[in-house]
Amino acid sequence: MSRRTDRINEQLREEISTILSRQVKDPRLNAVISITRVVASNDLRSARVYISVMGNKETKEEALQGLQSAASFLRREIRDRINMKHTPFMTYHLDDSLEEASQVLNIMDQIKSAEGDSVEPTNVLGDD
Repeated sequence: MSRRTDRINEQLREEISTILSRQVKDPRLNAVISITRVVASNDLRSARVYISVMGNKETKEEALQGLQSAASFLRREIRDRINMKHTPFMTYHLDDSLEEASQVLNIMDQIKSAEGDSVEPTNVLGDD
């Protein structure tokens, strides 16, 4: 991606977060929602918005539905806030990368504690 696209992705992420926290009043969006990243196409006519929602699967699905129903409002607000030739059509997707990273860290901690219990320290340098 170009620097311009990266800049626009970040600006879109910030503006969507601001609009969600201050202007959208949908009760489905009362959960803690984070815009984790935005990936715009090369021609900047479309963008995938990845969200992370705290809560169970039902809460996440409700938040995603709330965002999809507010999509036209969000696009209008973005059009007014960001000076672009074309305001991208945004699709919203759940981002599970934070949960996956947490699971990987938990597994690594379990392995580390299991190794610490059963493995004798070895002399890596070869000095006796």
